[in-house]
Amino acid sequence: MKKEVCSVAFIKAVFAEFLATLIFVFFGLGSALKWPSALPSILQISLAFGLAIGTLVQALGPVSGGHINPAITLALLVGNQISLLRAAVYVVAQLVGAVAGAGILYWVAPVNARGSLAINSLNNNTTSGQALVVEIILTFQLALCIFSSTDTRRTSPVGSPALSIGLSVTLGHFVGIYFTGCSMNPARSFGPAVIMNRFSLAHWVFWVGPIVGATLAAILYFYLLFPNSLSLSERVAVVKGTYELEEDWEAHREERNKTMELTAH
Repeated sequence: MKKEVCSVAFIKAVFAEFLATLIFVFFGLGSALKWPSALPSILQISLAFGLAIGTLVQALGPVSGGHINPAITLALLVGNQISLLRAAVYVVAQLVGAVAGAGILYWVAPVNARGSLAINSLNNNTTSGQALVVEIILTFQLALCIFSSTDTRRTSPVGSPALSIGLSVTLGHFVGIYFTGCSMNPARSFGPAVIMNRFSLAHWVFWVGPIVGATLAAILYFYLLFPNSLSLSERVAVVKGTYELEEDWEAHREERNKTMELTAH
């Protein structure tokens, strides 16, 4: 675990998560600003969030894995894909990045366009319970898409993971905006809430919903549909961050995956 933290690769990965989340929040929230001359459309906002994620996964995914979302990071921890320490540091980096992105947008946006800075809220008489279910479903499909499209064990063509993930985010927004403004990402909800100092009584929905949805997807994908062949001791080592050296992480992972077959049971 100590070697993982002290490695250059780990530091780069943490910075990539911070930067990616900052950019994602800036562009996503920026697309939803209420300009007096032209109010944003559902299509515009949905495409902006999707394009931002797709671009950032393509650009910074090779550095950190391109999580850009605490719910995805925690789900990968549950799926035994990353260490506990990496997950914790990633989440902190993502939340700080989200606050920074929202803060920069607040600073550059004119007062008459800021509005609420696109804070997530319950819309159209949606109850907290209904919003929770919606966020679970939205994030479930996103997480499932991420796990499947980035699984290096797959032998069938997967196309572009960045494009698939971007489209999945766009799909979620097409529906989710009407209910909750569409979070699917606790960092996306946390950033503007901090900057505007506005935490509603339903803010918990934008944490619990995405985390539960992504976790359910991880359990389904990594333990039921396509389980890996790691032993219990190896799984524990992954969580502890001692399974392999950080410097050789990608190389070892590639070699390991070549010996594994993706089988559905």
